[in-house]
Amino acid sequence: MPVKLERIEFDTLKLERLGEHVLLVTLDRPEASNAMNTQMGLDLVALLEDFAIDQYDIRCLVLTGQGEKAFCAGGDLKERKGMTDEAWQRQHAIYERMIRALMGCPIPSIAAVNGAAYGGGCEIAAACDFAYAAEHARFALTEVTLGIMPGAGGTQNLPRAMGERRAKEVILTGLPFTAQQALDWGLLNRVLPIGDLVPEALKTAERIAGNAPISVRQAKQAMHRGMQMSVWDGLAYEIEAYNRMVPTEDRREGVLAFNEKRRPNFKGR
Repeated sequence: MPVKLERIEFDTLKLERLGEHVLLVTLDRPEASNAMNTQMGLDLVALLEDFAIDQYDIRCLVLTGQGEKAFCAGGDLKERKGMTDEAWQRQHAIYERMIRALMGCPIPSIAAVNGAAYGGGCEIAAACDFAYAAEHARFALTEVTLGIMPGAGGTQNLPRAMGERRAKEVILTGLPFTAQQALDWGLLNRVLPIGDLVPEALKTAERIAGNAPISVRQAKQAMHRGMQMSVWDGLAYEIEAYNRMVPTEDRREGVLAFNEKRRPNFKGR
């Protein structure tokens, strides 16, 4: 028998199922501004890669940080102090797997950025399907000030969100920017008071979770994959994704519910 999601425990993550189909994932290292250490990388890889096999009837994820100070302060530089080159690269391979698992997760993800999102924290927010942030949140990719560069999708996801020229300014200077700037530049979808942040993200997640799950997953993949293709190849990919829905119970249920003037009961089949 598969392990129930509610019984899975992680050292650095707090999981809370809200309703039937929404999972709130909290980065839980507040003593370190929720910075990413090796264990958090391993925990996120385990969680996200598992979703590629079994979604546990979760239809949307909300990812936030513990407290109101930080979403994620990036890689834990205290843990990295004195690391050998080999150990550094081995650790970073975990972070690479994590960001790929987040970007490839079949379940839609919403970042609820509750505070500072620096370095890898900014990259995690950018790798989610979309992001909300608290008014006081600040963002930065400071890697070039430390002798490295963004290596968890930052050089790819930021240009796609805010345009190449703006992303070059952000990444090459390493300077922080505000939540309002992140909204204006296309990295964020909404900026909210801190008290409204997670509730509004969960409200959106519930809306997504109420839609047909196969439809949501296919539409997500069609957009994400299509953005890497020519428009003509993207159209071909789209119709293949569309045709996956035609023989489903959910497609028949959706049309029937519309005609019967009731809410559909989607089952992901």
